Amino acid sequence: MKMKDHILAALREQFESWQEVLASMSEEEISTSQLPANWTVKDDVAHLWAWQQRTIARMEAALFNREPELPQWLPEVNPDIEGNTDKVNAWLYETYRERPWHEVHQKWEKGFTRLLGLSQGIPEKDLLATGKYPWLRGAPLVAVLLGTYDHHQEHLEKLLAWRRERQ
Repeated sequence: MKMKDHILAALREQFESWQEVLASMSEEEISTSQLPANWTVKDDVAHLWAWQQRTIARMEAALFNREPELPQWLPEVNPDIEGNTDKVNAWLYETYRERPWHEVHQKWEKGFTRLLGLSQGIPEKDLLATGKYPWLRGAPLVAVLLGTYDHHQEHLEKLLAWRRERQ
C-alpha cells in the first residue's frame, strides 16, 4: 500500500472514530457538558471544523494549482505563527460558540468528507514532494494532512479521557 493510501485510511478511521463517539452522546451532552478547557464538545468540533477549513483551502490549491484561499479570521494575526494560536482559538470560540450542534456537526462532517475527496485527487508524488508548493515554505503537502490527523487525534484523546473520568 502506498503512503498516500495509508494516510487517507488513517484519516478515514479517525473520522469514523469521531462519528462513533459523537453518536454515543446525546445532543444535550454535546452542547452543554464542559470539557476541561471549559469548552463543550460542540465547541471542540467547531474548533476542529474551523481549522479544517485551512486544510481544505490548501488541498484545493494543490489540486487546482493555485494559491490557497485561506479563511480570513483576524486580519492582524497570522495563525501560522505559533504564538498566535491562543488568540485565534479564542476568536474562533467566540465566533462559533452560538451555532447550533446540528449545524456545527454538519459543517465538520462535510468538511472532513471534502478533505478526503480532495486529498484522494492529489497524486502521491505531489503530496510527498518537498518544495513543490511555495506557500508551504518548503514543507511537503503531506505535512498538512498529518497536522490535521494530529489535531483531530489530540482532541479525540482528550474527549475520550474526559468521558472515562466521568464514568
